[in-house]
Amino acid sequence: MISAVYSTPDFITLSSFPQAIAHIDCDAFFASCEQARDPSLKGRPVVTGKERGIVSCASYEAKACGVARAVRLGDVKRLCPDAVILASDYELYSIYSCRLFEIMRRFTPEVEEYSIDEAFCDLTGLRRMYRTSYEEIALKIKQSIQKELDITVSVGLSLSKSLAKICSKQHKPDGFTVLPGERLHIFLETIALERVCGFGPNTVALLEKQGIKTVFDYICRPREFAQKMLGKIGIELWHELRGVKVYPVKTEVKESYLSISKTKTFSPASGNREFVKAQLMRNLESAFIKLRRHGLSTRCLAVFLKKNDFTCAGIEARINRHSASTLDFTRVCAELFAQVFCAGVLYRASGVILSDILKEGNDHNDLFEDPVRVERLRKLSEAADRINDTYGKHTLHIASTEPLASKMAHPRNSLAWRKTELLKGETFRKRLGIPLLKL
Repeated sequence: MISAVYSTPDFITLSSFPQAIAHIDCDAFFASCEQARDPSLKGRPVVTGKERGIVSCASYEAKACGVARAVRLGDVKRLCPDAVILASDYELYSIYSCRLFEIMRRFTPEVEEYSIDEAFCDLTGLRRMYRTSYEEIALKIKQSIQKELDITVSVGLSLSKSLAKICSKQHKPDGFTVLPGERLHIFLETIALERVCGFGPNTVALLEKQGIKTVFDYICRPREFAQKMLGKIGIELWHELRGVKVYPVKTEVKESYLSISKTKTFSPASGNREFVKAQLMRNLESAFIKLRRHGLSTRCLAVFLKKNDFTCAGIEARINRHSASTLDFTRVCAELFAQVFCAGVLYRASGVILSDILKEGNDHNDLFEDPVRVERLRKLSEAADRINDTYGKHTLHIASTEPLASKMAHPRNSLAWRKTELLKGETFRKRLGIPLLKL
């Protein structure tokens, strides 16, 4: 574990921790979960993404050989002949993710699940409860995760979310960086603008043209400069990087969506019309399952197909009312597919995007809509959800997805270990929510 504390005689603020925000970021999360599940993989270069044909995640042993995300698996073997290439087991990663957040919530109720493998924790005010420093509290969270899950995390502790996120990236993997307020100066003098979450390539290019090279250069400029150059986001980040918390730690579960998308990559690429259509319809089913789970409805559907050369073709359509029923959109999806699909072309992925989303109950039926049919489709979707919740996702599915039941033979169609090593009573679609260790 690497620990760092920065000191300087030049102060931006004299307050060490007016508030304390920790950013906890897992190290090579998918690969770390595989190594925790199978101890024989510890210390070996592990790569996940066999089912996609490209690297989804690489352990730090693999990264040391030059393996990076999105590298083709053929290149992985050239860069790292000893690499262990595994199919991704997203159920396993979800289980570890849930346990990760549960450990954090034992220390503080204010936890924001930022992604599957990272979170922000507000530790402000907890020193009295634990009778120790914020640094010790953050360190205990880190140690608890490593002890209970057998994975390492990198932790950044500072005054705001933006600063904490910069700190967590400072000494990966297994890093621990603490940045009190009175020590901002020397730390930020060495931090490039690209390290700030919110500064993209174009923003960095713009600031560099103004003679700004580091984060410290940026926060030394007046507030009016930040507003003139970058507007509202510029002012917010100017405050955040000076240790003034602007972005709160959001503990509520996300329930509102501007859009919902589902994409699936084929293994291998296919020009079979029925197979590609089946993949698209499966994406449609998955998107509507998520839509209903959050009590939402939609009226706009976009579909796209990605060719083997990575170019895409897509089209969208709207129906005359909002709906959460999959069957309201199956015919529309099939018609859009017919317009986009080209015979003789190999496709590697398909996807759907639902937009114009509202909460169910806020939508209104069209004057000429058959209310009996609308209610019938709604109840049918609810019944399908209950069956699939009991027996596994997609147990009850649209008939046009049936070609997916028998996948084409291909090395990349290998299943994750947990999907083949079933306990008594388990099925491919319905398994116990525990990480079965491979001992």
